[in-house]
Amino acid sequence: MANLVWLYWVLVAVMVFGVVGSVVPAIPGISLIVGAIAVWGLVKGFASVSVALTVAIVLLLLSVLIDFLATYLGARQAGASKWGQIGAIVGLVVGLLGLLPVLPIGGPILGVILGPLLGAMVGELLYRRNLVLATKAAVGIVVGSIVGNLIQGILAIASLVVFLTTTWPYST
Repeated sequence: MANLVWLYWVLVAVMVFGVVGSVVPAIPGISLIVGAIAVWGLVKGFASVSVALTVAIVLLLLSVLIDFLATYLGARQAGASKWGQIGAIVGLVVGLLGLLPVLPIGGPILGVILGPLLGAMVGELLYRRNLVLATKAAVGIVVGSIVGNLIQGILAIASLVVFLTTTWPYST
């Protein structure tokens, strides 16, 4: 019984990491929460997590849609081209991995913010050769992405809360 309580709190910690991951790009988010709920379902029986697992899966699918829509709408609203969007993706990867060895504490977080911004600007400058339009498009892409990540964070918190409220009495 003590092992189950220990496992429960380890899975809750994994879910909290999933909440953080839903806001920070390149870290697993709601999918980590779904996985942790599934592990608890394997241990205690899926009947005990049916509501939480269903809600988490629906919110996972919704978060993928929101991620796509928020970035797309932010880019569209700012008039970004495909070049800017591709540049933002490349900038995200380079910013996340490139700043990791240079700044081990703030590097990846700073890279996640600066990488897409600079990548989108470079992509737009290559396509349009206009600094003002490139800056506007880059900011639109980054703002859309940040808004999408914040909404995903709210959905991840909702998944965690549903899990806790539906399984708390059964955790001990």
